[in-house]
Amino acid sequence: MSQVTVPDLLEARRSIRAFRPDTVDRTLLDALVEAACLAPAPHHSRPWRWVIVDTDDAKRALGHGMGQRWREDLRGDGSDDDRIDELVTASSERLSSAPALILGCLTWDGLDRYPDAARQRAEWGMALLSLGAAVENLMLAATDAGLASCWVAAPIFCPETARDALELPAEWLPHALVLVGHPDPDYTPRERPPIPLDDLRRFA
Repeated sequence: MSQVTVPDLLEARRSIRAFRPDTVDRTLLDALVEAACLAPAPHHSRPWRWVIVDTDDAKRALGHGMGQRWREDLRGDGSDDDRIDELVTASSERLSSAPALILGCLTWDGLDRYPDAARQRAEWGMALLSLGAAVENLMLAATDAGLASCWVAAPIFCPETARDALELPAEWLPHALVLVGHPDPDYTPRERPPIPLDDLRRFA
């Protein structure tokens, strides 16, 4: 691991979808998951489960399952069939071309249960926030290891479909997907726009 400072590492993390075809060692992928699991979570719980998808069959199964669900949603939106084919095909190819996918799932393990819907939603919301922190940890660790990564939101729209595509336990609900690989040396990320702090922050 490199000896960069935390601000340098935050700046270095970019969403990159262009990878070399080389596989990523599973020991290294495990290290990324371990970094994810250092994230804060409600009640000192670990409500996350992680699935490393690095075989062609599993990538195809996940892409096909989520693609079919997205196709149905797009038809319901009234999208043109040609446009639907274009979008779904591009999405499936993006998943299949990444050397590894890391699927972040949520469970109720360690979370509190409430008799009313409002507090139950809030409890699940805390778990979702913790998953976001875990994904950030994972991507920062990938950056520090010289890997490229990109967070894909698709599973949050179809958690049961993504779960069933990989035949995961019923209580594992996918919500985040991170593409991981060695970066394509020809890829140049776009320049980050300046942060309009006065628009995004206020003191109270």
